[in-house]
Amino acid sequence: MKTLKMRSTAIAITALMVLLTSACGKAEPTTSGSTADTKSSASPAAAETKKSAEPVKVIWWHSMSGELGKAVDKLVADFNTSQKEVQVEAVFQGTYDESLNKMKASMDSKSGPSLIQVYEIGSRFMIDSKAITPVQKYVDADKFDLSQLEDNILNYYKFDGKLYSMPFNTSNPILYYNKDMFKAAGLDPEKPPTTFEDVAKASQALSKDGKAGASFAIYGWFMEQFFAGQGAEYLNNGNGRTTAASESMVGSEAGVKTLTWWKQMVDSKTATNLGRKTDDTKKAFLAGQVAMTLDSTASLRGIVSGADGKFQVGTSTLPKPADAKDGGVVVGGASLYILNNKSEAEQKGAWEFIKFLTNPQTQAWWHVNTGYFPITKKAYDEQLVKDNLAKYPQFQTAIDQLHNTKANKATQGAVMGVFPEARQLVETAIEEALTGKKAPKEALDAAAKSITEKIGAYNKTVK
Repeated sequence: MKTLKMRSTAIAITALMVLLTSACGKAEPTTSGSTADTKSSASPAAAETKKSAEPVKVIWWHSMSGELGKAVDKLVADFNTSQKEVQVEAVFQGTYDESLNKMKASMDSKSGPSLIQVYEIGSRFMIDSKAITPVQKYVDADKFDLSQLEDNILNYYKFDGKLYSMPFNTSNPILYYNKDMFKAAGLDPEKPPTTFEDVAKASQALSKDGKAGASFAIYGWFMEQFFAGQGAEYLNNGNGRTTAASESMVGSEAGVKTLTWWKQMVDSKTATNLGRKTDDTKKAFLAGQVAMTLDSTASLRGIVSGADGKFQVGTSTLPKPADAKDGGVVVGGASLYILNNKSEAEQKGAWEFIKFLTNPQTQAWWHVNTGYFPITKKAYDEQLVKDNLAKYPQFQTAIDQLHNTKANKATQGAVMGVFPEARQLVETAIEEALTGKKAPKEALDAAAKSITEKIGAYNKTVK
């Protein structure tokens, strides 16, 4: 996942139909093999020896840019030097949306990847595409122990008990707050707010001298998380997990309660609306213009470093109503899918790389250098992680929040084939409510109606 904001653009239904057609039709191997070997004058045994002497090449498409891209390149280099059988080539393909669209275009040719990183909201689409080999196949064949991985991370990527992709970069949102501003306002900087009611009360005390108590970016991901925090499902049919979702629930009580709370703070000027970009709220927070904000756990190091010498950063769990049911957070980020239009050798090579990425030492390094969660439990035993946690104790909030999340359909996360479009529609609804164009219930009901219609159209193409 990019740090947080890689905004989702629409994935067209017609594009899905093209992908389904191509993915279900032709599956041609791309490594050197049958055609060239049968035309060769060399004996079959000699040809096999030549093939086995060459490492299998695995092309991995990813969306990690900047420092994250450098971290990806380091992982690939470490894997390639650790053995001689498989060589991975990492290729940056732009944003998650751009990479996924390129994959669709490549499915009827040999130009696509062996392995691809796809954001979490692309999960339903990837499964429906029939373009992948579920990693469960290799988990079973290798008797790979999934219990070594974080349950609440695996939970998102499992469907009907089967793991279709391997989690890679994982995050969730937390509340960041300015401890110095809390102290100046007479609030205990060691007792941050954890409920909607407490946030509203603290925000009122913190709003003075032209500074706002809070600012939350208009981001659909936050609304999804607020639902999970209340133990509420975002879609019908068990969040689209029991059977395919057919209706959006964003206009339900959990959504209205959340948006009403948010709007009341903006209306009372104890929270400021800075729009859809989380970078804008982050900058305002680091400038000391707002006392509280929401951001990804993957942003923690950058925020703490950015505030160094100016103020102390505190962290708290994602707020929820005081009367909320058992819930927690839904993991964000992305996972790795093995494409099924490649040779078995390439697919197995991709799996070997995936296994390398899950080992504790690799996960410890990835976590410390990116801020994403380790997906392997034993990574926390590595000295590298212990030292990092000592330096950034705020990350304990994120770890505890993940581990304290109650496993249910709400926290497993909603899945639908039109999630990018749905997220944008919800952001429009939030914007309409915060700017006074519509009441919270009216705005969310309109979004739910549009999302439900898009789900219906999508489901017809899948059938």
